[in-house]
Amino acid sequence: AVHKRGGKPLTPTRKQMRWVGQVNYQDGEGWVELHWWPALLPHLTGIRKNFTSYQLHQASALRSVYSWRLLELLMRFEDTGWLEMSIEDFAQSMDATEKQQADFAAIRRKIIEPAIKELMNKDGWDVQWRPIKKGRKVTALRFEFKRADQMALEI
Repeated sequence: AVHKRGGKPLTPTRKQMRWVGQVNYQDGEGWVELHWWPALLPHLTGIRKNFTSYQLHQASALRSVYSWRLLELLMRFEDTGWLEMSIEDFAQSMDATEKQQADFAAIRRKIIEPAIKELMNKDGWDVQWRPIKKGRKVTALRFEFKRADQMALEI
């Protein structure tokens, strides 16, 4: 719906919403209870239509939060087999620290390389990546990926 004031369309308002309204942590139990933010509830009914899903058991061996976040990014583009995004968007998606965001070498060393190694070794992905530069500065990243036909056996 387009909202108008005096016949002129209003500029869109920015809306922010929390996912979780309350979390109950069960100390020593290994589980939590989540209560969804009330305004989010109407959106949850169509969640399977709007979000990529993947088998949890596929990624159960992943230990790094960066591996999980990279997997989620890659799964959004599973149909194409490639993902290209600005370094700023990537850093934000990975929830990189300000110090890491200011230093591409830190992003590469602490986030990209360990996450890709874990996805390849523990979850059977073939991932190639490269930085995209303007001059000497890295401005974007390109990932090309697919599920490996067969996972390597550890000997």
